[in-house]
Amino acid sequence: MSESGGMIAWEMRFRAARVSLPDWAEDAPNRALFVSNATGTYELYAWDRSTGEQRQVTDRPNGTTDGVLSPDGEWIWWFDDTDGDEFGVWRRQPFAGKASEGADEEAAPGLAASYPAGLALGRDGRTAVVGRSTDEDGTTLHLARTGEEPVEIYRHRESAGVGDLSHDGTLLAIEHTEHGDAMHSALRVLRLDGGTVAELDDTEGGTVELGLEVLGFAPVEGDTRLLIGHQRRGRWEPLVWDVATGEETDLALELPGDVAAEWYPDGSALLVSHSFEARSELFRYTFADRTLTELSTPPGTVSGATARPDGSVEYLWSSAAEPPAVRSTTGRVVLDPPGMKAPASVPVEDVWVEGPGGRVHALVQKPAGASGPLPTVFNIHGGPTWHDSDAFAAAPAAWVDHGYAVVRVNYRGSTGYGREWTDALRHRVGLIELEDIAAVREWAVSSGLADPSRMVLTGGSWGGYLTLLGLGVQPELWTVGIAAVPVADYVTAYHDEMEALKAMDRTLLGGTPEEVPERFEASSPLTYVDAVKAPVYISAGVNDPRCPIRQIENYVDRLAARGAVHEVYRYDAGHGSLVVDERIKQVRLELEFAERHLGATV
Repeated sequence: MSESGGMIAWEMRFRAARVSLPDWAEDAPNRALFVSNATGTYELYAWDRSTGEQRQVTDRPNGTTDGVLSPDGEWIWWFDDTDGDEFGVWRRQPFAGKASEGADEEAAPGLAASYPAGLALGRDGRTAVVGRSTDEDGTTLHLARTGEEPVEIYRHRESAGVGDLSHDGTLLAIEHTEHGDAMHSALRVLRLDGGTVAELDDTEGGTVELGLEVLGFAPVEGDTRLLIGHQRRGRWEPLVWDVATGEETDLALELPGDVAAEWYPDGSALLVSHSFEARSELFRYTFADRTLTELSTPPGTVSGATARPDGSVEYLWSSAAEPPAVRSTTGRVVLDPPGMKAPASVPVEDVWVEGPGGRVHALVQKPAGASGPLPTVFNIHGGPTWHDSDAFAAAPAAWVDHGYAVVRVNYRGSTGYGREWTDALRHRVGLIELEDIAAVREWAVSSGLADPSRMVLTGGSWGGYLTLLGLGVQPELWTVGIAAVPVADYVTAYHDEMEALKAMDRTLLGGTPEEVPERFEASSPLTYVDAVKAPVYISAGVNDPRCPIRQIENYVDRLAARGAVHEVYRYDAGHGSLVVDERIKQVRLELEFAERHLGATV
């Protein structure tokens, strides 16, 4: 592989100092928690905004990103799993730090290890609701109070999760899928003894087809308004539901894309986030006069935003060309980590292609000044309920640095283009997405952008799954395949994966492998493995609970049995790595694999 200046630039993007949007304590707003890669591994950090002091909270070989700051600002809860397997317990330490070295205390003693299913912390400093998921029990929710044994307040075989506690700590909002549709949750509000206060379950034609989500209780004492998201007009929008009276206040915001919201700290307004056609923007909605006012943010993507007590808004922003930064509507940069800064990349171009299910949106990057046809990488996003956006991403930028055009496709199943687009992939899972990807590939070749003899199909998680499926279903279209943490053998993956993903697969495919074997077979990369012609590279985390290692080994064994060209890289982590050096190693191996089979590009 070429040791050009581009090589240095792409590594710098991974090593550059990064931080998440700081989460601040409701009753102690100068205390905050964020994630940073300052040590070379992504870990949690406490930040005292009044003094400027920052302190590393966690220090584990495989990193830590799941943490919550208690409303009083006194405690930091973090999830302790084993090497990325996502199975563990919550631990906690004081915001000011541990008195001595050693393990943090178990935050909810008496609760055995599980997969997490949400967490809500009360303002009294001693109350928590802990969600758990296991293969044996399904989902259980537990009331955990300091000095008392945890009490189970909810149980169901289907997936569910903790939403939010009311400001006074008397009501709990949860999302559940007791109806068996893991893509569309219903809502229930409980007292802390487990009794039901209110229910909301959107249905269409007698069948649950519309989703609901908890966005948060009003941050005002005695206020029983709950902010929720709904899909009644074909996209995500917020409404206010008074769980005591049942009254619903539909905001009816005239915005074309998906809309989410959160409360301003005094409950008088909402911070509205609007996502449309791979970009996002912020607004303030004021209840008193029902006005919607746009907040000035640069073109690109807002990955998270929060309203502060002084009325300002802090947000994490980036674009494909410009690295992320935590900014404020006051005009300042909120959190600028020390260390290496990420080099810029190139902007994306929008492309719309007519596909079999409607217009498909793709984002295209290519080396500055380059003209086609170019070796081209189709970098497929995971999820599937996710979307690529005009946001900074180090891996696509690395391919561009090495002379490739990069195409990212928001196929059917992606979010941000309406409910029908997201829900379209049911039953013909994987095959629907590949139709859209093929349509964009045809455009890339016919437009002169892509060299059809040098086409790389790659992605991670669901994108890795679509890579392996595409290599078998569309063997003539792809020259090289590079799949990270993929689903490779759908039946074995179903039996080995975490319980919440089993529920999602039953929803997507209409049942279990025993109930709908023909659908699992049609959607499994293993079914088509003998048709694969392209060299295949696979990377896999040996502790991955989402795309478990055994089903990947089954696929690799079939490649090996017929002498197909392939390489496998196994690493000691879960569904991806939080260690910067490991991430760089994986991208380097992918670039080198492509170069061996396509030839040097720069």
